[in-house]
Amino acid sequence: MGGNTLCAPDGAGRETDDLIGSGDCELDGFAERRLGLAARELRQGIEVPDSFILTVWWETLEDHTIAFKQSANFTQWRAEIGHLFAAPPVVHHYSQDV
Repeated sequence: MGGNTLCAPDGAGRETDDLIGSGDCELDGFAERRLGLAARELRQGIEVPDSFILTVWWETLEDHTIAFKQSANFTQWRAEIGHLFAAPPVVHHYSQDV
């Protein structure tokens, strides 16, 4: 599982939610072309509405770090949403069971 903390530029929270969560640039549209995508969830901050947590469940770490992140799909997705990041996303990977 991978978790991204995304911060949108001030005032861009709604556009970020529309584009990443349910709009034309939905992650599923790009990542679903890659094997290993199990599920994804986008949550918007309550106190800070321009902050988001995007959690993506991958079958393996390599499905994210190699198959997706090194693909043209990732490059295209990032090009379409990059302007919505106030800073590069912070990405962490987590084990399935603790």
